[in-house]
Amino acid sequence: MARINDVGGMTGFGPIDTTDDTEPFHADWEARVFALNSALVREGVYNLDEFRDAVETMPPGEYLAASYYERWFHAIRTLLVRKGVLTADDVSRLGERDG
Repeated sequence: MARINDVGGMTGFGPIDTTDDTEPFHADWEARVFALNSALVREGVYNLDEFRDAVETMPPGEYLAASYYERWFHAIRTLLVRKGVLTADDVSRLGERDG
């Protein structure tokens, strides 16, 4: 079963922008999400396969509307609840990224 991230062969998404973007992060929060994910993987809280699955199981509308690191942030929150590190209430208090 294909997921929303698997758009191979689908039409209607327009051309891929192949412009070389030299900036790895466009906002400070993106760097923090990257660092948080790296630390959680390194500490064995979850692995990269679990992380990828958490990104790929986002609801289609949310996935398409989210930026790259918004997808990462969603996956981190999902996995922290799934692994019992935080409760769903804890995550809801985190809110969305603060920019």
